[in-house]
Amino acid sequence: MSQHRPHPEGTPDSNPHPLTHTPTPLAAPFLGNLIEICIVTPSATRTMDGLLALGIGPFRVFNFTPASVSNQTIHGAPAPFALRVCFATQGSLTWEIMEPVSGPSLMAEFVAAKGEGVHHVAFDCAEGRERTVEERVAEFERRGFACVMSGDWRGERGVCRFRFFDTEGSAATCFETYEFSEDWVEPGDVEVYPPLEGV
Repeated sequence: MSQHRPHPEGTPDSNPHPLTHTPTPLAAPFLGNLIEICIVTPSATRTMDGLLALGIGPFRVFNFTPASVSNQTIHGAPAPFALRVCFATQGSLTWEIMEPVSGPSLMAEFVAAKGEGVHHVAFDCAEGRERTVEERVAEFERRGFACVMSGDWRGERGVCRFRFFDTEGSAATCFETYEFSEDWVEPGDVEVYPPLEGV
């Protein structure tokens, strides 16, 4: 006779979340490295202050407008939008803060629906090999995730092409990917926060 006895509730052999469906098979990976976490907020300054208190910063602050970001689209249609966008680095990770200023955008929709919070994460899509932005968009779409917002941010030289995808219904958050051209130089109209002493 077996001496095995069932474990009481809450011990390793019990499963508080038994499967009630067939799991989706693991697809071939392509997302690569997590490179960015973005918080969307109605007040970028207040959010920067909060992250500074946690040791994240300083921030480089830019204005994304139709003048600095070309090929702006939202839900597949051209749409001019403006955002205040702030970046800080922590190791290999970028922290981004986005404040919607005007026009239709995923960020404006998020603030209207949820107030503020983590809105999206970004990946380099370099699993196994480098991929162009077009290849990344095609791969997301092949897996059933449409590009829902895009733009091409122009630098002093070069361009950063960013694309957002409709993953929230499946992954509970939005996924982004972006690509800097090899000749990229940051725009000169950067604001540093907190301001540098003596500047």
